[in-house]
Amino acid sequence: MGSFSIWHWLVVLLVILLLFGSGKISGLMGDLAKGIKSFKQNIKEDEKPEGTAEQKPAGSIAGPDAQATARTTETSSAPRG
Repeated sequence: MGSFSIWHWLVVLLVILLLFGSGKISGLMGDLAKGIKSFKQNIKEDEKPEGTAEQKPAGSIAGPDAQATARTTETSSAPRG
């Protein structure tokens, strides 16, 4: 007598569908799925090793070759007149 039969669960499901409607339930399930995807994505981002990000260290200075190239492109694109 302690367990519910399949008929009890069907009646409960029917009452829930009548109260909330199928549109609200599908909307709730969609929101739940988005939340789970976001959670998994954040977990993956946290698990990335420190050295995988391709970022320049703060305060890095380009070498002389890069500076010379930058100067020639600045002077060639400057308006003449």
